[in-house]
Amino acid sequence: MRLDQFVANSSGLSRKEAKRAIAGGEVTVNGETCTAANTQLPRDVQVVLAGEPLALPGERYLMMNKPAGVVSATTDSDHPTALDLLPTELTRNLHIAGRLDADTTGLLLLTTDGQWSHRVTSPRTDCPKTYRVTLSEPLTSRAVRELEQGVHLHSDSKPTRPAQVDILGESTIDLTISEGRYHQVKRMLAAVGGHVEALHRLQIGAVLLDPALEPGGYRELTRAEKNSLG
Repeated sequence: MRLDQFVANSSGLSRKEAKRAIAGGEVTVNGETCTAANTQLPRDVQVVLAGEPLALPGERYLMMNKPAGVVSATTDSDHPTALDLLPTELTRNLHIAGRLDADTTGLLLLTTDGQWSHRVTSPRTDCPKTYRVTLSEPLTSRAVRELEQGVHLHSDSKPTRPAQVDILGESTIDLTISEGRYHQVKRMLAAVGGHVEALHRLQIGAVLLDPALEPGGYRELTRAEKNSLG
């Protein structure tokens, strides 16, 4: 990690302010003043800013109950983002592990841990995701069979992996998939003649959306939840 990035991440300074402090001789590395912001730091290094030892904060792992109308992005000039719903002090280096469409609600995972995020979202990990789907009309038994066998999506050369379909009501199902193709749930339902009215993510792997979280609410993952995903 570069020295200016370390100082910024561990002190609350902006990157620009960190570079200014380094250039001004306020930072020491293992007891020696260092004025080069691009210095690459080894492991177990001691960095001190203006007499105060610095340490990187621990990684953060959050779940959020994303409301409709909020985009899964770190910044957006036209719409509120998931990060806008969090206190500023929690958002540094935070990113989203597995996005949801703006009109899709439910379980969203946010983390500072890039390797963990990759394990959650990589197609190779076969991490199942369950969605509560409200349809405009009931599915036919044939449509259910097709979903459970895998369907061909428009412009995709390979069929989807088989899905699990649980019928909850006349026009409500739980659909579990183990891929993350673009708009996959809506496209799968469209491919079998269905139309999605509302979509809500309930579960990623073994992590269930906490029913105590109101829309826009969030909490830290427990250690067991975090470890279950990587």
